[in-house]
Amino acid sequence: MSITRRFFVGLLGAAALPNSLWAQQDPVLEAVRSTLFGSNAEFEQGMAFLVQRGNPDVVPALLTGMRYGRRRSDEIADVMQALTGESIGADWFDWMLWQERNPQLVPHPSLIPFKREVLLGIDQNFDDFLRLEYLQRDKMKIRLEEIAWGGVSKDGIPSLDNPTLIQAAQANYLKDDDLVFGVSINGDERAYPLRIMGWHEMFNEVIGGVPVALAYCTLCGSGILFETQIPGRRKPLIFGSSGFLYRSNKLMFDRETHSLWNQYTGKPVVGPLAGSGIELKQRPVVITTWESWKVSLPGTRVLSLNTGHRRNYGSGVVYREYFASPELMFPALVDQSAHRQKDYVFAIRQFGAARAWPLEAFSRTRVINDAIANRPLVLIGNSDKRTVRAYERKSHRFKALDGGLVDQTGQKWTLTEEALIGPDGIRLPRVAGHISYWFAWDNYLGDAATVYPG
Repeated sequence: MSITRRFFVGLLGAAALPNSLWAQQDPVLEAVRSTLFGSNAEFEQGMAFLVQRGNPDVVPALLTGMRYGRRRSDEIADVMQALTGESIGADWFDWMLWQERNPQLVPHPSLIPFKREVLLGIDQNFDDFLRLEYLQRDKMKIRLEEIAWGGVSKDGIPSLDNPTLIQAAQANYLKDDDLVFGVSINGDERAYPLRIMGWHEMFNEVIGGVPVALAYCTLCGSGILFETQIPGRRKPLIFGSSGFLYRSNKLMFDRETHSLWNQYTGKPVVGPLAGSGIELKQRPVVITTWESWKVSLPGTRVLSLNTGHRRNYGSGVVYREYFASPELMFPALVDQSAHRQKDYVFAIRQFGAARAWPLEAFSRTRVINDAIANRPLVLIGNSDKRTVRAYERKSHRFKALDGGLVDQTGQKWTLTEEALIGPDGIRLPRVAGHISYWFAWDNYLGDAATVYPG
């Protein structure tokens, strides 16, 4: 049965609750439920009650009704306008942006049972994430009202767990200009094509003896490599895609505790681990072309097309329209005064600080000497290939020369995936970072981060 069909079957089942049970509910809950489950008369009565009550705390629940009860969206919008004084129209997307702009609005308690009922009508497995004890406002690190269904069930975007890898020479399906996520840990070199990862958005692997997961949020253009062995835990965490979004960023989950995690920050935000203080450690990952990766690392292994899933893994197939569009698929506020929402940046969150470098900066120069938290860095990039690598530079200053890298004394350095190596054997370590759309960086870290102005 399709997700859409299961959703409506779930709604019909809920709508069949006897009126006597409805009468036992809070009248506010009964009113917001009428947006999806009530007759026309019950809906009109419920909306009149909410307008008379006059409190905008029901807007988050009404937004849930608006999204899934579109035939009543105009009437729901009229009620929200009466309660807020805002003339926004009947667009769910625009009202969600209004809600994000108004964090002072505390939802009525009816939001929890109503949103649970609607989302469990889509997929009963969502109960793993939405248990009542997890959804109390003081237990969550994000706002329940901003959690949005992404259109798939739990694991509807299946992770690749220890997938089949092949040698570079066997990867006849890849074109030279196909982009890959390149990972090298302790000499173990792997390539994960974006044309495959776009369908799966997550792998769980052990690379170079280190348990890691690549969390790829296609909507925010970011693939982040996390270590999954948490100090004090017996086994590494295994991650999957929950089916939920927060400000157009995927919420992943760990299969041990079913906590929801923010893909962008590597922190648990809902569930048993939400108050744990855990933050996943990042490892370096690079996006580059298959040609560049296999030439520099001919011993690399790469994902096989035999993933165990039936998908169209062709070049430029997955999310083709979204990647080509300047628009977002789901609502998220973004400051576009300096950068467009889907401009690419290279993002680093290390050394107690956060800083972003617009990818466009590397179209003017291949090498940028900069710093983060007074820690000198050198960034080496190629905007055409969406490629940036960062390294500590200490007192050195670098520039590109004759296709290579030299320091201020003219000495040549060798670039590897784990370090810059000087002529005297000095090693300057790689610094973990990742590519991202501007909107995701601005939405999650804008107030706490800096941006390279060059």
